[in-house]
Amino acid sequence: MIQIKDAILSDDIFEARFICDLCRCKGECCVEGDSGAPLEKEEYEQIKAVLPEFWDELSPAAQQLIRETDIAYKDFDGELVTSIIKGRECVFTYFDTDGVCKCVIDKAYREGRISVQKPISCHLYPIRVQKYKEFTAVNYHRWTVCRFAERLGQKENLPLYQFLREPLIRKFGAEWYAEVLEAAKLLGRK
Repeated sequence: MIQIKDAILSDDIFEARFICDLCRCKGECCVEGDSGAPLEKEEYEQIKAVLPEFWDELSPAAQQLIRETDIAYKDFDGELVTSIIKGRECVFTYFDTDGVCKCVIDKAYREGRISVQKPISCHLYPIRVQKYKEFTAVNYHRWTVCRFAERLGQKENLPLYQFLREPLIRKFGAEWYAEVLEAAKLLGRK
């Protein structure tokens, strides 16, 4: 484990090789799982505020579920997570013409229609962040749905921390990420 400021990073962050391979996995991580994507309170408020900007792009099932419940709920761990349709896909998903599951929030953001990004938990995946009283745990969540990403990462020899550069900077800042790079050098990782 490596500590950078108040974050404790598992060795996997440096050792694992990873590149999302959406053509192969079809965005399965947005469909499978025990609950929706973790949301920070601020993200919940921001997404609620911009919801009208992409409402018409949501599936009819997602629209109905949001009307009946909300965009989020507290899961079995008491964590705020995105609502999911019939125990499956996130309410913010859509499927492109190739059958790849994608995020309508991310689409609207990349098109410049909203200033809100997709939830940081989605942007960071497969890294999971857990805040504790004294520190923040930063761990690699290994899941079979990412087997293609692991294979592609191995083939291209791209470490997980490099693949997730943008979301790590978004979450922790550029200075923090610079320390991650220094730690990787000290560990002999590239």
